[in-house]
Amino acid sequence: MEQKRKQVYSGIGGQAIMEGIMMRNKDRYAAAVRKPDGEIEVTEDKWEAFSDRHPFAGWVFIRGVFALVDSLRLGIKTLMWSASFETEEGPDTSDGKKEKKKEEKPLSDSYAFVTVFISLIIAIGLFSVLPAFIAGLAAKVLPGRFLSALLEGIIRVGIFIGYVVLISCMKDIKRVYMYHGSEHKCINCVEHGLPLTVDNVMASSKEHKRCGTSFLLTVMLISVVIFMFIHVDTIWLRIVSRILLIPVIAGISYEVLRFTGNHDNTFTYILSRPGMWLQGLTTREPERDMCEVAIQAVERVFDWQQFLKDNFSHDVSGTED
Repeated sequence: MEQKRKQVYSGIGGQAIMEGIMMRNKDRYAAAVRKPDGEIEVTEDKWEAFSDRHPFAGWVFIRGVFALVDSLRLGIKTLMWSASFETEEGPDTSDGKKEKKKEEKPLSDSYAFVTVFISLIIAIGLFSVLPAFIAGLAAKVLPGRFLSALLEGIIRVGIFIGYVVLISCMKDIKRVYMYHGSEHKCINCVEHGLPLTVDNVMASSKEHKRCGTSFLLTVMLISVVIFMFIHVDTIWLRIVSRILLIPVIAGISYEVLRFTGNHDNTFTYILSRPGMWLQGLTTREPERDMCEVAIQAVERVFDWQQFLKDNFSHDVSGTED
């Protein structure tokens, strides 16, 4: 029986987009999509994070908030890029039919900012304000504030899981979840010391400890604990306190996710389990051609061969796990 390979933190991360993958490593990102004609289109560029502009944005417990905003900015930018290949009529072909082609349309930074802002407002209303309002009404009949806070957390997690399950029924989202799986598989492949080939990627796990799904669940679980110790007298103060504490909870959650993602032991295994289980809803087993797209995105921003030499030495092989 082959011994379990160690996992080494690579620093790369990514996101599934429409028919493709975005990968980021330090100050560079690349997005790759599979076009309808079967070809792979790749775009890459430098990325200036908030932490690069403002030194305090890299402070512990503060950096998580800025990292979240950065992820949303870049995620929306590349997601809209992947969706911008609209079908248009081209010149007549030899058989008299119109040729269909894809044309990339650039996305302005202001448009991305507005989209991120609206997304945040909707998320706050759905996952923070609504559970706090419902639990605030129920608090009038519940015997204690701890039960009220627990009910609020249950409602929040329930809404989130219901939302994930609901959108997973959409055809396009199912494919996004498959690309999400290929993103995780690529990162797991190199972080476990395997060459980045389609066979090795397909054999790797589709769950990863540093996933955004895990981050969101961590936010919700930590919020339950924090709100058990915060007592307010009215529903409106309850809602305001939840909104004001979002940056604090996000900062703590980021540090927890960062810790579990950078360490591979029994303690971090236990901490990461709930998020990994929830990823069963947000990831699907990808097809081989999806892994090919993900590999191209990785190779544009990450020298995985040098990474394997530096961290695994002669432990690098082409065999599957």
